[in-house]
Amino acid sequence: MAALVKRGGSDDLCPGGPFFSNLMDSSLLRSLAHTVDVYCPPRKRSRVAVPHILRAEEITAEEKQQPCSIDILPDECLFEILRRLPGDKERSNSACVSKRWLMLLSSICSSERAGQLKPNLQCVSKSLPDLNEHPSLSQQEIHNNGFLTRRLAAEEATDIRLAAIALGTCSRGGLGKLFIQGNDSTKLSNVGLSAIAHACPSLRMLSMWKVPLVTDAGLEEIADECPLLEKLDLCQCPQISDKGLIAVALKSPNLISLTIESSSSISNKALQVVGRRCLKLKYVTIKDCPQVGDQGIASLVSSPSSSLERIKLQSLNVTDLALAVIGQYGKNLTDISLTSLQNVGEKGFWVMGNTCGLQKLRSISIINCSGLTDIGLQAVAKGSPFMKQLFVRKSCYLTDAGLRAFAEKAWTLENLHLEDCNRITFVGVLSALFTCPKLKSLSLITCLGIKDLAFAPPQLPSCISLESLTIQDCPGVTSVSLQVVGKIFPQLRKINLGGQAGVTDVSLAPLIDNSKVGLVEVNLRGCVSISDALISMLVNAHGSTLKMLNLDGCTKITDRSLTFIAHCCSVLDDLDLSHCSIGNYGVAVLASAKQLNLRILSLARCSITEKIMPLLANMGQSMVGLNLQQCRLISTDAVGLLEEELWWSDIIS
Repeated sequence: MAALVKRGGSDDLCPGGPFFSNLMDSSLLRSLAHTVDVYCPPRKRSRVAVPHILRAEEITAEEKQQPCSIDILPDECLFEILRRLPGDKERSNSACVSKRWLMLLSSICSSERAGQLKPNLQCVSKSLPDLNEHPSLSQQEIHNNGFLTRRLAAEEATDIRLAAIALGTCSRGGLGKLFIQGNDSTKLSNVGLSAIAHACPSLRMLSMWKVPLVTDAGLEEIADECPLLEKLDLCQCPQISDKGLIAVALKSPNLISLTIESSSSISNKALQVVGRRCLKLKYVTIKDCPQVGDQGIASLVSSPSSSLERIKLQSLNVTDLALAVIGQYGKNLTDISLTSLQNVGEKGFWVMGNTCGLQKLRSISIINCSGLTDIGLQAVAKGSPFMKQLFVRKSCYLTDAGLRAFAEKAWTLENLHLEDCNRITFVGVLSALFTCPKLKSLSLITCLGIKDLAFAPPQLPSCISLESLTIQDCPGVTSVSLQVVGKIFPQLRKINLGGQAGVTDVSLAPLIDNSKVGLVEVNLRGCVSISDALISMLVNAHGSTLKMLNLDGCTKITDRSLTFIAHCCSVLDDLDLSHCSIGNYGVAVLASAKQLNLRILSLARCSITEKIMPLLANMGQSMVGLNLQQCRLISTDAVGLLEEELWWSDIIS
């Protein structure tokens, strides 16, 4: 150790020193004559403290009775002893002695262990196995190296806890994944991270969220000691800068995934090194990093040996140039996510599409980017002939014309999600539906421009590919539009109409009647106008296939609906009855239905009493989730007794 080398000696052995004068004593000279010859430097001595040689008459009886302990040794001596422990199991056991031993053991690098410096000659020749010894432990240490995972949250994340994890896992297969989710008061520092680095060379994934005290030095320790690192997440780590990330890039050739979020100290310089050295990098996420610009993003994408497949950029100071480089060199990209890039204009999206370099792109997500226009979206479709998913949110310039032009180019599109796109109308959506022959999922969320048609066409072609339909929080969509939709989607399996207050029994009847394959998931949350008659129609037609039914906030649903569900549904496993007008009788009917095997049941804000609790306890071992929030007629004691009965379930009250 450096501390051992830099320690200076004393002048006790010099002529005139106290120890030198004692040596002149004849009795001491005679006793030393029989000892083994020891070489001593003329003016220096080792750091190990030599106890003061006393005459026999100077040793008191009280001192004789004092027990001799290894703890009186200084840290340097104890370090030399502990680093000579033969194996991981011995080091793990020794760490249980005290916090001092724990921290000393965790500070020993693999290169400082005596076993690493001088291999045991007895182990060179292969010995016969001991048949009386259980072989599983040693085999697991070899074959399961790096499969253990540890998660620390808030107050749990301390240096001592990390040191204990480091030494505890090294003899049990090795730590492979470490997740640290801290807060502003988290006291974890470089000491704890160094302990992980020294004892866990098998570490493959490190995720740190809101760890304010860890600096570049701690990350450099990870880079030096963990060469197998494949995934690194740094979120809100203010003291980690380019220096730490560059160290990882230079010494982690196996890095596959990198996430950097809310870091003001990481800039283009570090990303340029990452782009040059991390040739296996496939997934990159960079959010809220003000120092990252076009040069950093271009370096990640434009490397000749780049294998980047997924890139997510959010709130960065990038311009059209970054998107142009992505479009030109992103030959392996399959997933692109662009969020809140305010300096990117229409030109950036146009160039990204027209360079025709995104031949492998399958999914693109564009959120709150003011530069997205009809022309830009059309160009993206042109340059990505195999795109399967489009996700657009908060686009104020996208219109029906752009959506129609995109659909004409995206022949392979399977999933279309539009949210907060207020210039899109129902006509534009229908034109896109009929143009994309492989579209399977359509989601329209908070699109205020989608309203009922002024007149319903007498006949529309069927869209036989669509399997999932979501129209959520679009107040302009009422019965007229839903009746049209119900006639053209015969293959629907999933329906989500959450928040559509204008939905009625009459408007949903075509959707229920025209589904030829059987509905699997139905979400009617907040549809306050539907009644028991609709539920009767639904379960009679699709009870054999229905697995999920959400009736949260449907105040007209009563115990009658539960009777229909109990009699007709055979595979239902998720039922939400929150804020419905049901009571003890309806729940009793559900509990008595032998063919039902509900896994999740929500009865929040329902008028049920404690009398129903024994029936809930008898609903079978399939129940894993029960919601009893705001059931004011049920006491805390009754819920506690139910928790004892359904100990395997997660009960919320």
